[in-house]
Amino acid sequence: MKRVILFAAVNIAVLAVIAASVEVLGLGRYLASYGTGLTELLVFSAIFGFGGAFVSLALSKWMAKFSMGVRVIGQPRSSSEQWLLQAVGEHARRLDVAMPEVGIFDSPAMNAFATGARRNHALVAVSSGLLENMNGEEVGAVLGHEMTHVANGDMVTLALLQGVLNTFVIFLARVVGTVIDNAIGAKGEERSGGGLFYFLTVIVLQIFFGVLATLIVMAYSRHREYRADAGGARLAGTQNMIDALRVLERTEDGPLPGQLKAFGIHGGNMRGALSGLFMSHPPLEERIAALQARGAAT
Repeated sequence: MKRVILFAAVNIAVLAVIAASVEVLGLGRYLASYGTGLTELLVFSAIFGFGGAFVSLALSKWMAKFSMGVRVIGQPRSSSEQWLLQAVGEHARRLDVAMPEVGIFDSPAMNAFATGARRNHALVAVSSGLLENMNGEEVGAVLGHEMTHVANGDMVTLALLQGVLNTFVIFLARVVGTVIDNAIGAKGEERSGGGLFYFLTVIVLQIFFGVLATLIVMAYSRHREYRADAGGARLAGTQNMIDALRVLERTEDGPLPGQLKAFGIHGGNMRGALSGLFMSHPPLEERIAALQARGAAT
């Protein structure tokens, strides 16, 4: 809850600064000529910016179960399922979070993910391929990685960050679009409303600002993966976490689809400096090197 309040406060403060700047620069009257007041635009941007992010977060567990075919373990059917519940439960106890739902999804690719709208109402799921190809210590490290995501509230933080950035994308695209549309008006005259050029400009600007926002979200996502690796190392041992990542490094890419990709332990392998900026996960070799450096320092 504190995280939500903090992000909301920061977002309101920054929006207030932008609103004041827009008024000082005299852009409010341009917006008014398009039938939109500054306050209305701010509210509109915040509603649609945060709305999509929070709806996605609220439905994240249901969507994960549906899209991945996750079978939540109620009564364990085997000793391996019993062990899985016990391992997650031990990590939850040490991290002081509520026991999450634990599930398995059928996939030969090795991956695992955590999701949920709250840290005490989460879902942790692992693929059948991961259980079949890793030993117990390595699976325990993967579970520690995912439970660290849960304990850190990473799912909520990522949704909040996306909401803030969505708000700015919507707001700035319309403000800048208004300025551009008026700048090209006949003899510099203000326009009485948004025409086709204005709407096309807003669409292009929204795409442009959206790409910049994605770079910020992905940079944060990569940062939290290092933190989750460190958490997995603390819970299950540094060498076990390194060994788990090495197993992933030796296998084919196993990224999860859509939004879940940012929450999996394996984000896929993208090559190239430019493509690396859009990666939700750092390269596995860099994650292993970070853990090795951490182990050498302790």
